[in-house]
Amino acid sequence: MVSCPNCDAMIDVDEEDLDEGDPISCDECGASLRVVSVDPLELESDDDLDDEDEEDFDDFDEDEDEEEEEDEEGEDW
Repeated sequence: MVSCPNCDAMIDVDEEDLDEGDPISCDECGASLRVVSVDPLELESDDDLDDEDEEDFDDFDEDEDEEEEEDEEGEDW
């Protein structure tokens, strides 16, 4: 048994059948979860993972914008 990181409800899963990255859902709150670690068993909300992906993408956009500004500054000749 493992607890949901969103609502702390106990989730009854067969820990031996789980691998890292496996999707799981919480019966109590309906959260989409993913196995982060199998020993010890740890779950993370898929929403948390999506937020991290968006932050990485946002960082990429900011870096790209800075490069464009630097390129424009160098063209003043």
